[in-house]
Amino acid sequence: MKRFSSLFLLAALGLGAGAAQAAAPDAGLTGCDAKRSAIENQLKIAREHGNAAQAAGLEEALRGVANCTEASLRKEREQKVLDARHEVAQREKDLKKAEKKGDAEKINKRKDKLAESRKELQDAVDDLDR
Repeated sequence: MKRFSSLFLLAALGLGAGAAQAAAPDAGLTGCDAKRSAIENQLKIAREHGNAAQAAGLEEALRGVANCTEASLRKEREQKVLDARHEVAQREKDLKKAEKKGDAEKINKRKDKLAESRKELQDAVDDLDR
């Protein structure tokens, strides 16, 4: 089950340069149609490259999209924004702790993680209306 979850997560996130391009839905699509299109594009790339494990995860993800509704997709995206906001708040706390201790290396590391979390939050907010 854990392996499947990891595969699904990787497939859903579209990690990797090729997968990121393949994750782009066909032009003009929004909502569940865009999600379906992006998964189909990733699946095509995975099959072309002979990546059976990724293809299996994407096929499962594609079956899950059959139950997609605009409302469920909106709720999923809103949850992603909430999770990202929580992550930013946690990273801000971590940065403040590091600043109190005065460890320059930890401060820089925390700043980088905070910037990354803020970018993820912005991406999640941008995804709300797609």
